[in-house]
Amino acid sequence: MIKRNWLIAAFIGAFICLMGSANAQNRIEFKEFKLPNGLTVIMHQDNSTPIVAVNVFYHVGSKNERPERTGFAHFFEHLLFEGTENIGRGEYMKKVESIGGTLNAGTSKDYTTYYEIVPSNQLETVLYMESERMLHAKIDEIGVNTQRGVIKEEKSQTQDNRPYGTIVKEVFERTHQNHPYNWTVIGESEHLDAATLEEFMEFYGTYYVPNNAVLVIAGDLDYAQTEALVEKYFGEIPTGTREIPRTHKADEQRTAEVRDIIYDNIQLPAVIQAYNLPPLQHEDIPAFELLATYLTGGNSSLMTKEIVDKQQKALAVMAIPFVLEDGGLFIMYGVANMGVEAASLEESIDEQLALVRANGLTDSDFEKLKAQSESSIVNSLGSMAGIASELAFSKTFYGDANEINRKLEKASNVTKEDIQRVAQQYLGKDGRVVLYYLPKSAAPAN
Repeated sequence: MIKRNWLIAAFIGAFICLMGSANAQNRIEFKEFKLPNGLTVIMHQDNSTPIVAVNVFYHVGSKNERPERTGFAHFFEHLLFEGTENIGRGEYMKKVESIGGTLNAGTSKDYTTYYEIVPSNQLETVLYMESERMLHAKIDEIGVNTQRGVIKEEKSQTQDNRPYGTIVKEVFERTHQNHPYNWTVIGESEHLDAATLEEFMEFYGTYYVPNNAVLVIAGDLDYAQTEALVEKYFGEIPTGTREIPRTHKADEQRTAEVRDIIYDNIQLPAVIQAYNLPPLQHEDIPAFELLATYLTGGNSSLMTKEIVDKQQKALAVMAIPFVLEDGGLFIMYGVANMGVEAASLEESIDEQLALVRANGLTDSDFEKLKAQSESSIVNSLGSMAGIASELAFSKTFYGDANEINRKLEKASNVTKEDIQRVAQQYLGKDGRVVLYYLPKSAAPAN
């Protein structure tokens, strides 16, 4: 047994050294410039394959909405595929797909991103199309009404009529009562129904402007030619003239535990625990990400082995660091096994968290965790799309695209004492929100 542990430790140590060496050799190089209109442009050259990824990253999410007009950012994620003054309605996606590309978009509480992956000889086409989306988006009653219907259907499928689909909504309503993270990204249908065309146009004119965006091009490119193309298509777009609000403050930290019960259309109970998490730039965030992996990241993780396999109290248990610009949540989520009460599952989750707070991690568990984490980071940067996304995120939220090259270093610098400390400091019962999701049949009679 001693010999086997020594071999495992030696292998892990060698793996970590290799990962560090690979990171040094595979440093993400890039060039950055800024147009006079305020658009930040980042280019990463990799001519190994004839593809290029384009990512336009807008610093606008659901937190930028008004409480009576939620869902705008997500609405625009859909609306900006409607077309532009020079691209016909419904032709945006068809055009990209016709040149052999793929495309998509995403919205969070903090940002909205649009991206394409195309053959590198089609880069100019995509830059033209993204510049059209930024300058000449088609915002009219036809498109607005169409997307209202699309989003209502999406909301029904992903939230309202999906088992456990309201967890994020219910949690943030209780954890961020004084902050715009309070509402969901998809928002409320009645807010979109009540909004006027002028309100949509005002939102577009405020946030979808070059001085609120980062454009990243990564892949098979020539720096000089790409810069010339960017200037050709984006240089004429005027700087946004409206003030872009950046006044959000971290929500007040809770000091008393909040408990509630949600009766849902489910068969098995679920337990959700939400703990205060500091803003995404905080030095403790990498430790939280490793802690989440240690608790539930894979079949050999602490809670999976103990609560799912050994105790068989849960079908699944997850630790999710919901990292946000103004301060997010560390969420524990477990679905109980048949016949297991929510209180019993919560007790087991609390016991495992208490053990981590009291005892921390063993050396062998910590070394395996570090190897797992570093491998995951390297893999996330294994595609042009991943690199483009991370460069845009780094520039937007850290003010420095080179944060992409610090990500692995920050994870490597986390000690097992750091992981134990953040568990002690942040994952206590005071200030947490605990929700039980129970079947509707368990609700008390009126």
